[in-house]
Amino acid sequence: MLIMKNLLVPSCLSLIFFAGSGMAADAPAQLAKLEAGTTSHTMTVPRWSVLDPNKLKLKSDAVLVLDQNGEEVYSRHESEPRPIASITKLMTAMVILDSDLDLQEKITITKEDRDLIQLTGSRLKYGAVLTRKQMLQLALMSSENRAANALARTWPGGKAAFVEAMNKKAGVLGMQTGHFKDPAGLDPGNVASARDTARMVRAAMSYPQIRDATTTRSARVRPYKNRGELTFNNTNRLLRNKTWDIQLSKTGYINESGRCLVMQAEIDAQPLTIVLLNSFGKLTPFGDSNRIRKWIESN
Repeated sequence: MLIMKNLLVPSCLSLIFFAGSGMAADAPAQLAKLEAGTTSHTMTVPRWSVLDPNKLKLKSDAVLVLDQNGEEVYSRHESEPRPIASITKLMTAMVILDSDLDLQEKITITKEDRDLIQLTGSRLKYGAVLTRKQMLQLALMSSENRAANALARTWPGGKAAFVEAMNKKAGVLGMQTGHFKDPAGLDPGNVASARDTARMVRAAMSYPQIRDATTTRSARVRPYKNRGELTFNNTNRLLRNKTWDIQLSKTGYINESGRCLVMQAEIDAQPLTIVLLNSFGKLTPFGDSNRIRKWIESN
């Protein structure tokens, strides 16, 4: 299961969990250093082997914690593919941002955007109009399913072509177990291992729009004429905790996936990646995140 070797050689899987106040503006440079293994922390990589895995009691079924060099701090069932629910929307966002589509183009919600898989509701009713950029923000920040579906529907060639582009991107990222069937994460056929999920989150870190949207606490939009604003909130409650320094995050949930959470943040002055999949209980991923943090800080 887990413990870290004290290696100073950077790995290709260094990842997502590294952030904080005052660091957002330097994120691209920090990410480049992280990938190269040349950050100021490189020569002071902690001896992860001193951490006792038996003292870390987590409730998530699949767990992966990586340091800045891609070395495992803790892992459990990290190679088994499983549904990832709305973590999928990170891939949706990357495909949109990789294209030359106009982010200011206005998109109208239609019946085609409703959820016929999990039958979830939405505050974006038929006829709601927002820009592509706003749809992207709501999909990432508040996990708005109709917004994600609308982004795919308005892709050149439609939703089927968009899902094909998602799977092509997964191949480019080296996601051997990653496979997508819809843009919102509603289909349980959207699967990936914790390790491949980490690959996806690491890639998402290079997109400023994704970092900004996933760490914005709330946003107001006006999708209807002659009506007031609607406020949408971030699904990651840890962003409201000032003791957490988070630079990228995404939650996910359907019955088949359980509760999921991925983040990038800084714990005890160490850039870390955390992937938690298949947790049961609404607060379990947040509780596991705090347990991981305490486990590291106390040692």
